[in-house]
Amino acid sequence: MPNITVLPHPVLCPEGKVLTDIPTGESICIALLNHGIEIEHACEMSCACTTCHVIVREGYNSLSEATEQEEDLLDQAWGLEADSRLSCQARLGEEDVTIDIPKYTINHAREN
Repeated sequence: MPNITVLPHPVLCPEGKVLTDIPTGESICIALLNHGIEIEHACEMSCACTTCHVIVREGYNSLSEATEQEEDLLDQAWGLEADSRLSCQARLGEEDVTIDIPKYTINHAREN
């Protein structure tokens, strides 16, 4: 069961956090939400927006492969990098991952 290291984010996780023993196959988004990190997910995890965009700093190759739909959406994400993923689509493999949650999203208004 892999761990997720979340690097500090000024609003969502100011001090960073290590999420331990996450089930293999779980999405990064679900793991974050289950551990009190309220990452945006405006499309309710249906791969229709980019509000749950994360940058995978370590462990990228252990994640499920990105679909063409996810890759097309990522082109619209704020702060896109080569190791960007939509956290609702990226499912954990056997290795630990380290993620960075971008400071901004393209979402103009947050519901909560």
